Formats: sequence, C-alpha cells, structure tokens
Amino acid sequence: MRKTSIDELPQLFNVLKGEMSIVGNRPLPLYEAEYLTDDKYIERFSVPAGITGWWQVSKRGGSNMTEEERQNLDNEYAQKMSFWFDLLILFKTPFVLFSREEV
Repeated sequence: MRKTSIDELPQLFNVLKGEMSIVGNRPLPLYEAEYLTDDKYIERFSVPAGITGWWQVSKRGGSNMTEEERQNLDNEYAQKMSFWFDLLILFKTPFVLFSREEV
C-alpha cells in the first residue's frame, strides 16, 4: 500500500475541504516544522501544503536524498510556483508514482 502511495488518497478530502492543495510542499510533522526556524528554510512555508510536490518528483525515495536537499527543493518550489510549474509536477507524478523505486 505504501509503495504505491495509495495511503495518500485520504488527503484528497483535505484538498476538497480547502486545507491542502494538490501540488505544494508536503506538510511537515510538528517536530520537524519547529526545527526549521532558520530563515534559510522559511520560504517553504509561503506556499500551501500539497499532496505531491517538487521534491517528490525530483528525487523519489528518501534514502538517496538528504534533509537539506529536500528543504532546498521545497524552497525552490516556493520560488518557482506557478500554474505551469504545477502542471509539470502533475505531469511527472504518475510516472514517479508507478516507478519501481522505493518511497
């Protein structure tokens, strides 16, 4: 179930309620959000939380990505956020979702 990310489907209810976007930076657990008090990473919070995002389609799988890389990709999304960039991410998501790489 986790490998196919089907456990993300309940988050669609959050999108319908207006609490999340389909594309955006992933919501963080509170302990991690509290840790990111450095101005270097604050930009990631300027965009809505989303089900899929730039770091998910850029580098799938957590084992080959450092926390700093993920945070930098979150900031990059915040800087580049646009309708067309979101379409690119949405286009890439199914290919990444069905890849054989671990989540």
